[in-house]
Amino acid sequence: MAQLLDGAGKLGWVLLKSVIRFLFMLCNNCVAIPSYCLYLLLLQPLRIWDSPTFWYIEGVMFKWMLAMVSSWGWIAGYTVTEWGDDVRPISEEEAMVIVNHQSTGDVCTLMMCLQDKGMALQKMMWLMDHVFKYTNFGLVSLIHGDFFIRQGKAYRDKQLVYLKDHLEKYYHNRDRKWIVLFPEGGFLRKRRETSQLFAKKHSLPHLNHVTLPRLGATQVILKTLCAQQENGSVGSETGTPNKTGNKRKGLQWIVDVTIAYPKARPMDIQTWIFGYRPPTITHVHYRMYPIKEVPVEAEALTDWLYQRFVEKEELLNHFYAKGSFPPQDGQKEVASRPMILDPVWLCIVQSIAFASGYAWYSVLQYLYCCLF
Repeated sequence: MAQLLDGAGKLGWVLLKSVIRFLFMLCNNCVAIPSYCLYLLLLQPLRIWDSPTFWYIEGVMFKWMLAMVSSWGWIAGYTVTEWGDDVRPISEEEAMVIVNHQSTGDVCTLMMCLQDKGMALQKMMWLMDHVFKYTNFGLVSLIHGDFFIRQGKAYRDKQLVYLKDHLEKYYHNRDRKWIVLFPEGGFLRKRRETSQLFAKKHSLPHLNHVTLPRLGATQVILKTLCAQQENGSVGSETGTPNKTGNKRKGLQWIVDVTIAYPKARPMDIQTWIFGYRPPTITHVHYRMYPIKEVPVEAEALTDWLYQRFVEKEELLNHFYAKGSFPPQDGQKEVASRPMILDPVWLCIVQSIAFASGYAWYSVLQYLYCCLF
């Protein structure tokens, strides 16, 4: 009887905590997202007069929005430990980030672990499944210039054309420097069986923790944002001028990110919202490749991209067997570093959001009273 009461008490606390978290996040969204949109509406004259400054301000506010999402997981005890290369020194250079995709929580994890990576997050373009367009954050992403990919053979060719047009229209004009792509094209549990059947048919490696990546979006990004060289590799200068008239260097790096969840249990966005899972450490491994090492021709790029995901499979096999990633090439000992968010900074961002929401409510209420 005592155990039953104890279990009921714990369940009741989890439910109460989930309700409180949900109400807080609902309020958070109700003040932060409208404020973001109204600030940008107010700044439209600046967009015409000084576009780089406008998009810089938008990027700062966008990073604050992602900090709010990060805080939801942080206060629930969902933290990140980082492994492999340190990507902070290249945060001011252009890079494409390729990530294994297991659940909706992968996006939240990246939002958290990129908070301390300099300007990368505020100058980042996301390529996400179209389902994210219909979430609470969809409007913000549309304004920011992110691209939503619709999955399925019926849409694939058109989507790649749209992606190329989108990159040409928004990437350089909004001074983006990092672009995030999930090459697998869908969540692990949905694509694993199909990927394994395809691998068996074409004598490719059998993968359990990742799926075989798709080439289309990766090739479009490389061909659009990099200059192709005679040897089939990509160059370091696009020839595309920025707002000051200087040539951009173009993509300089491929950042290969591997996300590992304890016991191979992916964390979805519902977990971030309701916080019903006990405190969890998500492990993120980085490996950087200079863009000159990346082929752009279809066959060579396919082989290169497949090899990256075979390496991800090996990394994840090692992690799930030993609880850590293996050491980097040339290193004898494996090293990890906790990703730390500043709670004072998170409180400041949340305070600005709620203060902005109240200010805009007061302004709109005053205008309404004046008009009616």
